[in-house]
Amino acid sequence: MAEGYGRYTYADTGNFSVMSGGSVTETMEDLATAFDESFITMDELNEGEQKCELVFKLTNGYISYLDRTHSSKDNSIRTPNSGSGSYRIQTPKS
Repeated sequence: MAEGYGRYTYADTGNFSVMSGGSVTETMEDLATAFDESFITMDELNEGEQKCELVFKLTNGYISYLDRTHSSKDNSIRTPNSGSGSYRIQTPKS
């Protein structure tokens, strides 16, 4: 998300926010692997997953804010093929 800050358009900023969801998903996968390999405890895994879920919620709220406050034909944060659907990061299923 930091890479998207200060971009020329709100859509650009939003796109970087959406991409950050991939990083959070990757972190959750890394946590699961760390647990499977006995590098972390179940408590640490649960804590990490809770923090990742919070990041998803906060990021989606930020994307919603960008959509609400800067929506226009050229500036809204929209998926290319969805018409009116906004980008949303999907929380991975456990």
